[in-house]
Amino acid sequence: MQVHGPHASLKSQELLMKIGYLRVSTKDQCEDRQRDALLPICDELRVEKLSSVAKVRPVYERVVANRKPGDTFVVWDLNRAWRSAKDALNELHAMRARGVEVQIASMNLDTTTPIGKLMFTFISGLAEFERDLHVTRTKQGLDAARKRGKRIGRPPKVSNRQIRTAQQKLAAGGATINELAALNGVHPWTLRRRISALEEDTAS
Repeated sequence: MQVHGPHASLKSQELLMKIGYLRVSTKDQCEDRQRDALLPICDELRVEKLSSVAKVRPVYERVVANRKPGDTFVVWDLNRAWRSAKDALNELHAMRARGVEVQIASMNLDTTTPIGKLMFTFISGLAEFERDLHVTRTKQGLDAARKRGKRIGRPPKVSNRQIRTAQQKLAAGGATINELAALNGVHPWTLRRRISALEEDTAS
């Protein structure tokens, strides 16, 4: 759905657009609050009626793809356009790299202004710090678990006992590698690799 704002004709002459994106989760949900907030500050509005977890959002994707340097992408709040803070920052960085400015009305964040740029830089830096902190804590936790002999990662699809049985049947000619792999629910290459690893452990 497309709605024209009060400054559409002027902005069209300048070839720069300030486009507001609205999203509501269902067709019955009302977007009046978002519309009332964005219509006075936008040239046009685009409305999408989809859940926030929808994998494909055609209106959003079309609006973002059509923005050119100097345009401004406007939303009422972060959760109206993005699934998470991480998702938002990734999208915002991508738009700003293309020269598209961003305005988040509920946060008074407008990257066309010096204060808005500072706020965006601060929010981005804080998010990056939190990501780095999470990575560091995860690494420390994994290192501590390894020191205590805990297995890291997914458990093997087949046990060592199953591998030994398959190895014996293969050596005796009782079955092919493909048949044994199918019997154990793994790919033949996986089974062959596990047998080779077991043979190396036995020989060492």
